[in-house]
Amino acid sequence: MNEAVNALSRILTASGQTLATAESCTGGLVSAQLTDLPGSSAWYRGGVVAYSNGLKINLLGVPPALLEGHGAVSPEVAGAMAEGACRACQADWALSVTGIAGPGGGTLAKPVGLVYMAVAGPESTQVWRHQFTGSRDEVRRQAAAQILDHFLAVLRGSQAAN
Repeated sequence: MNEAVNALSRILTASGQTLATAESCTGGLVSAQLTDLPGSSAWYRGGVVAYSNGLKINLLGVPPALLEGHGAVSPEVAGAMAEGACRACQADWALSVTGIAGPGGGTLAKPVGLVYMAVAGPESTQVWRHQFTGSRDEVRRQAAAQILDHFLAVLRGSQAAN
């Protein structure tokens, strides 16, 4: 079992807070890891796998202008996806992941393995940029693990501040 998931489960359960997800390139891997833990229904509200821009707009409320101006793989869209998941799922926190898992689809500006991820919470939204390497499966798995680690760090920081 994922240690990050166990730790964040303890924190969310103790605080009575809830979590949602919005995934693109990870295709539900984050949600799967969260729901592998028995009892996750106490704090995991659900998630959206928004592979198309239409779903990002219609389900998550990502402004079309963000997608047109920055592209789906951008820090702006990652942040908007997380914020939209908070709203759509009525959760305290949300995680998002958007990127280019490969093997094709990359450009010089946005190469294969580029992933943006975000954590939206009660106070703010934080976004990270990562450049992963490996096969499509490896990029997706690295991204899913990394967003959980980021969220755990944010949760621990939030806990320390309160």
